[in-house]
Amino acid sequence: MPPSDPKQPRSGDLGVADTNEEKLRREVEDLKRQLAEQRGLLSEGPGGVPKPWHPSGAVIAGLFLLLAALAVVAFFAGYIPLQKRQAIIQSEAQQQEQALPVVQVIEVGRSSGSSQLELSGNIQAITEAPILARADGYIRTRLVDIGDKVRAGQTVAEIEAPEIDQQIRQARAALQQAQAGLDQATANHEQGKTNMEFARVTAQRWSSLFAQGVVSRQENEQYQAQFQSQSASVQALEKAIAAQGSNIAAAEANLARLNVVQSYRTVKAPFDGVVTQRNIDVGALVVAGNTLLYRVAQTDTLRTFVNVPQVSVYAIKPGQAARLSVANLPGRRFTGTVARTANALDPGSRTMLVEVQVPNPGGVLMPGMYAQIDLTSFRADAPPLIPSTALIARADGTQVAVVRPDHTVHIQKIEVGRDFGDRLEVSGLQYGDLIIVNPGDSAREGAKVEPVALEDAAPPKPAEKKPAAK
Repeated sequence: MPPSDPKQPRSGDLGVADTNEEKLRREVEDLKRQLAEQRGLLSEGPGGVPKPWHPSGAVIAGLFLLLAALAVVAFFAGYIPLQKRQAIIQSEAQQQEQALPVVQVIEVGRSSGSSQLELSGNIQAITEAPILARADGYIRTRLVDIGDKVRAGQTVAEIEAPEIDQQIRQARAALQQAQAGLDQATANHEQGKTNMEFARVTAQRWSSLFAQGVVSRQENEQYQAQFQSQSASVQALEKAIAAQGSNIAAAEANLARLNVVQSYRTVKAPFDGVVTQRNIDVGALVVAGNTLLYRVAQTDTLRTFVNVPQVSVYAIKPGQAARLSVANLPGRRFTGTVARTANALDPGSRTMLVEVQVPNPGGVLMPGMYAQIDLTSFRADAPPLIPSTALIARADGTQVAVVRPDHTVHIQKIEVGRDFGDRLEVSGLQYGDLIIVNPGDSAREGAKVEPVALEDAAPPKPAEKKPAAK
């Protein structure tokens, strides 16, 4: 027998395959039937075979009408509102194009009535003087030291100078010698006057005899010449007396000078004050005019020099009150007065030197301290005050944009005064003018704008400081 083909099914295998195929066919038909029943599209025909359902013309027409109605409803529900919105947007865009640009404005206000000015300076003594030796010698006694308070005329040191005593004795002797010479010149003058009187009488007698022809002309002229000689001698003696008087005056002046120099051996304080420096001790050699003995400062009143900038020079007047404070005395203020001003500016710094005097009866303040001086003053004509953001800096100068009552922009040139950072004092504006706070491209001459007040935009006025009690 030929071998069996493995690809051909056997008889037992055919029965099993047919049974499985029928089973699968029946399951497929059941699934189709269930699907048709669910959709309602199939109906049972004769023999249980499903019959396909075909829609009628009426059903198709109804479906078409339904779709048309849905399309119309969708059109009216979407397109028409879209058109309305587009029309509204176009209208608003046209209104915005035709509307005026809106700008924020602020009214020009008045600056504070107080002119605040706080500067730094160095405290100095109201009077300070070095005491130098006026006589050569050695220090015999030293009576004061640094920190000691002295009174005017108080002896602070004594200088030993014995050579000055010898010079005084020599000057007195020279004075006595000059006086003796004056006495001798006076005696010679009296003798010369006597001789001149005798020569005058003799000359008169001989002149009378000559007129009578008793004596010769030569004898008469000889006696006349003797009289003239005696007159000249008397005049010379008078000059000698005047010279001796000058010698006496010179000798007296020299003696007085030496007496004054001798008085310089006692060194005295020139005024009430405090000794701030001492450079000598007992036995030290001093030279007149070169050796610094002491330095004395008067501290019951102190003065402070401050440099006021050019923009504030007209706010400072002599007699104006000032307040002074130092860092090492926090919370304390000392009241002073502007004593004087230089009335001229330093070309290098463009500042004016101002002297402020501060009473210091308790000696709390010391010369050399660094202090802050408050020169706040009150102004009757406070300048206009504007925010710094309103400033327009252009090539033709500093300007601001002013909004006129007819809503037109006017570019106004101004001059800037004091600068407080966020606000400026200016000139060239009137109180109540409306200016644009933040001018931009709309800030053009003659441009039309819609001004809107800026709420709470007014810059605060500088706070007025209350004077603190000393």
